[in-house]
Amino acid sequence: MGRHVIAGAGQVGKHLAAHLLTQGHEVTVITRSGNGPAGVEVIAADLTDRDRLTQLVKGADALHNCAGPAYTRWAQDWPSLAAALLAAAQDTGAVLVTAGNLYAYGPVTGPMTEDLPLAATGTKGRVRARMWTDALAAHQAGRARVTEIRSSDYFGPGASDQTPVGTRFVPSLLAGKRTSFLGNPDQPHSWTYLPDVAAAMAIAAADERAWGRAWHTPTNPALSARALAEQLCELAAAPAPRLNRPPGPILLALELTNPVIRELKETRYQFDRPFIVNSSAFENTFGLTATPLHAALQATISAT
Repeated sequence: MGRHVIAGAGQVGKHLAAHLLTQGHEVTVITRSGNGPAGVEVIAADLTDRDRLTQLVKGADALHNCAGPAYTRWAQDWPSLAAALLAAAQDTGAVLVTAGNLYAYGPVTGPMTEDLPLAATGTKGRVRARMWTDALAAHQAGRARVTEIRSSDYFGPGASDQTPVGTRFVPSLLAGKRTSFLGNPDQPHSWTYLPDVAAAMAIAAADERAWGRAWHTPTNPALSARALAEQLCELAAAPAPRLNRPPGPILLALELTNPVIRELKETRYQFDRPFIVNSSAFENTFGLTATPLHAALQATISAT
């Protein structure tokens, strides 16, 4: 068994810590506040402090980047944070495993595979692209061992309001309330189950075949937000979902008053056209497949 250090204790970090514990690993979670999941060593530290971070990572087999700067501050906060994590991996020899997303591809046509160019035109997409290209350059130069696990929008136990099918979606539907969806609820969309992200990151940390490239987390076939809501409500014996998209004037008003919703304009294309992940590369290489949707939704309901 090995030692794993997790930067961040948000949606992914908590699941990863729990998953690694079940495998018998030693787990340390680093957060700015010192708060983290039970059962693991939790240390309060500034993740942008390279020297302190290197000290904490020393001796670890893997460093997992599960950090989550405020959504409105990616351009300001990610560069120094990502640089410190990469530096710590370089200085200690720990494998850097980053929980990534699909922003770096920008708008696409057809299913997404890992060989797509990083063609994002928006600020957040360019930030994520730069994080990966910097890490990959370090790997190719022999200074670090890195990999990135890219996921679509999260769902499942612990999914927060940072995902469109998290706490703004599931509890409302299960309570029979009319629920807003900031996009076209009838477009096919890939949804990634949080425990599958944790399982993929654990595999990538330990298997050298994963290093030096990005991978897509095993993800179920795409289905629309409306179809997801219907299956969720049926399993929970809840009323049929009442899902609606805010009219243009209301959405504009929300953008003017809510900075997070305003930031979502950059990635709204993901919800106005099919947004489909092909995760066959990871599945075929490592033998991990997505948790069946029925089981994933049932766990989501039980945790709500």
